[in-house]
Amino acid sequence: MKNLLHKNVLFPVLAVLIFFGTTAFKNDFFEIAKQIEIFTTLFKEINMNYVDDTNPGDLMDTAIKSMLDDLDPYTQFYNEQDVEASRINNAGDYTGIGAKVLTLKDKLVIVEPYQNYAADKAGLKAGDEIIKVDKVTVADFKDDAANLLQGAAGTEVSVTYKRQGKTNTVKIIRESLEIKAVPHYSMVDEKTGYVVLRKFNDKASSETISAIKALKNQGATQLILDLRGNPGGLLHEAVNVTNIFVPKDQLVVTTKSKVKKYNKTYYTQRDAVDTEIPLVVLIDGKSASASEIVSGALQDMDRAVVVGTRSFGKGLVQRPKPLTYGTQMKITISRYYTPSGRCIQALDYWNRDENGKATRTQQENYNAFKTRNGRDVFDGGGVEPDMEVEFSKHTTITKAISNENLVFNFATEFYYDNKIEDLKSFSLSDSDFKKFKNYIKASGFNFETKTEVALHDAIRIAEEEELKAVINAEYNDLTQALQAYKSNAIDSNKTQLKALLTDEIIKRYFYSEGLYTYYTANNSEIKKGLSILNNPSQYASILR
Repeated sequence: MKNLLHKNVLFPVLAVLIFFGTTAFKNDFFEIAKQIEIFTTLFKEINMNYVDDTNPGDLMDTAIKSMLDDLDPYTQFYNEQDVEASRINNAGDYTGIGAKVLTLKDKLVIVEPYQNYAADKAGLKAGDEIIKVDKVTVADFKDDAANLLQGAAGTEVSVTYKRQGKTNTVKIIRESLEIKAVPHYSMVDEKTGYVVLRKFNDKASSETISAIKALKNQGATQLILDLRGNPGGLLHEAVNVTNIFVPKDQLVVTTKSKVKKYNKTYYTQRDAVDTEIPLVVLIDGKSASASEIVSGALQDMDRAVVVGTRSFGKGLVQRPKPLTYGTQMKITISRYYTPSGRCIQALDYWNRDENGKATRTQQENYNAFKTRNGRDVFDGGGVEPDMEVEFSKHTTITKAISNENLVFNFATEFYYDNKIEDLKSFSLSDSDFKKFKNYIKASGFNFETKTEVALHDAIRIAEEEELKAVINAEYNDLTQALQAYKSNAIDSNKTQLKALLTDEIIKRYFYSEGLYTYYTANNSEIKKGLSILNNPSQYASILR
């Protein structure tokens, strides 16, 4: 059924959604109108004549998503429920059971109950598998089952869940929850403040300012701003956060589009909170969009030392467009450029490979740009930190293990088998790591590297060209080398895997707030930032 409504036939609908009211729409009016008519008649004939009953809503949902898949992952259609979820995400207001939840095929998994909110007070723990909400079985629910947990504050919901093989049911009273943009701030030492900025909702800059002022009142004369894991959000809030550290009327970001009205420059609008305080910004591979605008702008202005690993590389801007019946569409309308003129977009969705996947800009194709002090910075691959903490970068093996939820699941077992009394002194032992390796082995985990895929393709082509005998020995040598690498990969990535395990385990006992407290005493990136701040000559030399 999906093939009937796929790419080539569906593209005209996308054209209408994106280009209506633009110059492109006016110039191509006849072609768009023609394709709309073709699609309309096709859709009508399918729903009227197909041998089995059809659901027009489901068919259209498939049609829309199929054609949007041909563009980029950020151009998306939102039904009424999605629109509300987006509003919550940007406003920071949420009504439900107070827990981060992962939606799987036949269950919902509690990722993290928020401390002292409804799910936590009802006794739910990370790792609990919700199989039924009121009278609805999660496995039978076609839409996102997490929506079943939401509802008006004060209403009751019955949740049936599995924990360690036992099934339990608990009644939870939904309540309002404010999702903070700044979930934590504290003093790392007697003069260094630490601020975690988790998302760029409409409270991001105000909460960051409040945190910094509070820390300065506690004696902070230098700051670490943590943007690790921050996926971004509102562009204007990225400008406002940058404005905290740079004066009024400074260029922060430029957007460029084929539609003239979307070509804009964004300058700081207010007086800064502090233009002199030494600043380190932490980023990682999950720092994206607005996080990259802030870190990229502060780097271009030589206003902060950026520490960590290369950021995600999202240099695209989206704008919501209202559609009919309470639905919306979020459309990629432009690319953004940092003050030096670089676009840090890493993936090219418009020139895909033979498998239809977006291609990554190769490092040899990066272009150099200059900061205000004349330092080289580059486009095409995210924001590159001034000081890289190498082991923090996720490798093929750590990504594969995390994607299989093996770290999360091991932490669940660890929690029920162990007790932790002292937060700051906790350290995962070598015997614990050995148990983790045995756990991975028992799970049947295996992963295939891109090199293996390429080798398999190469030997297949060699067979077709009758060259297998010529390269067979070398192929076997490479295959054995790869197997040896995979056998040793877990031990080779022990430091990073222990860090991931430690983070997940600490959250089980002390929640996210406890994890941030643990970070201030133990995290390598924070220690690196602190050492730079505590060495003024090194700090200055990096920015020169």
